[in-house]
Amino acid sequence: MIDLGLSKIAVIGVVALIVLGPERLPKVARVAGTLFGRAQRYIRDVKDEVSRDIELAELREMGKSVNEEFSDVQSTMRATWSEAENELRSESSTGQPYNAQPYLNLAASRNGRDHWRVRIGRVPLWYKQQNGLKTKVTSEAARMARHRRYAAHLGKKRHSFFS
Repeated sequence: MIDLGLSKIAVIGVVALIVLGPERLPKVARVAGTLFGRAQRYIRDVKDEVSRDIELAELREMGKSVNEEFSDVQSTMRATWSEAENELRSESSTGQPYNAQPYLNLAASRNGRDHWRVRIGRVPLWYKQQNGLKTKVTSEAARMARHRRYAAHLGKKRHSFFS
């Protein structure tokens, strides 16, 4: 803004002291400082406003370019869609029957044990038998009944937790 060095400020202060006198110099200096601060704030506000306007203009240009690219993509998608639709219509108008049998077999194979997730997730029965793993899952009630029968067979009394 204004390039004032220490020597220039000293010269201005001496001239002001001579012209204004020692009584009015502090009041004038206070007013000058206030005006100088206001001027700096005004200049800073103007700079900020100009930079915001520039950024807003850049964003508008960017938005326009994005909208143009979007419209280009949209037009190519519509063209592709219409081409595919026309091809489907031309294929359906040829009069050749549609063979859906391979697709029906595919849908049937996805059920039950033929489904790949079921096949991958199971442990083979021969592996369970060879390694002594359980092949059937029993509920907790069934296991407790088996233990009770075994205890009754031995003739033992049932003991509770507290006795």
